[in-house]
Amino acid sequence: MAHGIAPGLPQGDFLDATPEAQALIRATEGQVGITTTYDPAYVALAIPGGDVPTDRGVCTDVVIRALRVAYGIDLQAAVNRDMKADFAAYPKSWGLKTTDRNIDHRRVPNLQTFLTRMGAEVTGGFEPGDIVTTMLPGNLPHILIVTDRMGTNAPMIVHNIGAGTRVEDRLFDHPHTGHYRLGTQVLARIRAIAG
Repeated sequence: MAHGIAPGLPQGDFLDATPEAQALIRATEGQVGITTTYDPAYVALAIPGGDVPTDRGVCTDVVIRALRVAYGIDLQAAVNRDMKADFAAYPKSWGLKTTDRNIDHRRVPNLQTFLTRMGAEVTGGFEPGDIVTTMLPGNLPHILIVTDRMGTNAPMIVHNIGAGTRVEDRLFDHPHTGHYRLGTQVLARIRAIAG
């Protein structure tokens, strides 16, 4: 199966990946060179389909945009609806008393909770298309997507850790805090909630 190698991305060996995983990875890699700035600014967003300007964003925006392109899933709407259904299940780190459609889906701990509630949490080895959360120095949560490109000793990842969306060989740079896989059943659950 063709891997859709884009100019400017790392070349080399590829791992086997399901068509669903390849769609997510290519959608994520498609942000490289477009999202060039890390910008955590709070922005008022329309719903559904809200997004910050595509030249900027944070690590969660990489995942949000990839799910929209690869699967037609609006993670903003899905997280908002799930939080409205069971607000108590989500972290209280921000002192909010209700949902905030502008930022809830852009927070890593909320995505961890959402993905766990959707049945996406897995253990074991990493596969192309997996979503992984880590903890950066200073207790800063981070999220990334595992690619089908082989790095030195592990699959490469796509993320925005401060300089825009990039493909890098950094899967084990920081302690992992969550591991998720978007299988057919999980995607169906997310679609049902997103509407």
